[in-house]
Amino acid sequence: QVQVVESGGGLVQAGGSLRLSCVASGSIFMTNVMGWYRQAPGKQRDLVANVDASGSAVYAESVKGRFTISRGNAKNTVHLQMNSLKLEDTAVYYCYVISLRTTTWGQGTLVTVSS
Repeated sequence: QVQVVESGGGLVQAGGSLRLSCVASGSIFMTNVMGWYRQAPGKQRDLVANVDASGSAVYAESVKGRFTISRGNAKNTVHLQMNSLKLEDTAVYYCYVISLRTTTWGQGTLVTVSS
């Protein structure tokens, strides 16, 4: 069984920065993709960014140039550096990992951007 735990959410003013981290543990034999989705109140869950085992990353258009996703030095970790945060970035951010064709989600971490 795989467990995914996020950290790093919080309250930040518009224009500020936050760094989210995610650690996957348990029965992970090969981690193919790790990434982040987010869900704002009343909206669907949307992809923010993901990165595969080779380090190749994909970003949503709305965060390109502001967010950077990276794999950590420790196995099965991923970070999301969020800069120039906007009010519309307010959401619960969910980390996920795909291992052996199975997707596991974390519980989510709340990011609130204030004016």
